[in-house]
Amino acid sequence: MDNLLGQYAPKIDRDQGTTDPRPYALGYTEREFQRLELQGALIHDLTEDFLRRAGIGPGIGCGVGDVSLLAGRLVGPSGRVLGVDRSAGAVDIAGRRATESGQCYWTRFATGELDTFSPDETFDAVIGRLVLMYLPDPAATLRRLVGFLRPGGIIAFQEMAMPVTRSFPEAPLFSKCRGWIIETIERAGFEVDMGGRLPMVFAGAGLPAPQMNCAGLAGSGPDSPIYDYIAETLRSLLPMAKAVGAATAAEMKVDTLAERLRGEAVEQQMCVMLPPLVGAWANTPG
Repeated sequence: MDNLLGQYAPKIDRDQGTTDPRPYALGYTEREFQRLELQGALIHDLTEDFLRRAGIGPGIGCGVGDVSLLAGRLVGPSGRVLGVDRSAGAVDIAGRRATESGQCYWTRFATGELDTFSPDETFDAVIGRLVLMYLPDPAATLRRLVGFLRPGGIIAFQEMAMPVTRSFPEAPLFSKCRGWIIETIERAGFEVDMGGRLPMVFAGAGLPAPQMNCAGLAGSGPDSPIYDYIAETLRSLLPMAKAVGAATAAEMKVDTLAERLRGEAVEQQMCVMLPPLVGAWANTPG
């Protein structure tokens, strides 16, 4: 097996030819691209374990490119990886990171829409992380992508179950942050529990019932990176939160949010549990 197609974090934008009228909730700023790199670092091990369980390994070949580069490292130079993203800016960053990591010979990237992208090759696997939650008809998209797989190919996606996010003990500021994130994404028209819906999406795409796993991150104490991650997520979401009426800048006070979350967590000896990542994978009929 030698070829893999994947996508990471599609950027939904009216100006890039998509028929989906919903703007991407987290925006396109350089700071958002940096947040995506932070997110990729935080959940790298969770996605690597998921991809290994799904069967991604040597000889099989997935945009600031975190999933693509992880897949490229797993498949090695004997495989090939093609990452697809709607954002030209994200693809540029992914290409630079592939060059810096020495993977540019077998890990490449293209700008395109999953609903219209038509590669001139077939693949051994199609993978994605935090992709389906942004699509208007994820089952239809999966059904289309299956057409690019060779018989017996792998289809594997990892998505969040946001409603499961919690802390113990419950604390006011963290609860507000959780509410702002979930409410903003829901009001923007995206799915906050795509992880829980994955079996339905696979069935709607005509795929067999998937194998699944679930993994998540938790943190506590003053040195956890979780507080910065939550604050940067809300910084990226703020324009959309204001647009849909979920929160205001005055409510969030995003410039001091990470430190306030850290102080709350340390004072109450909290365990902060980020939304778990639910993975699902299946093989097409051989």
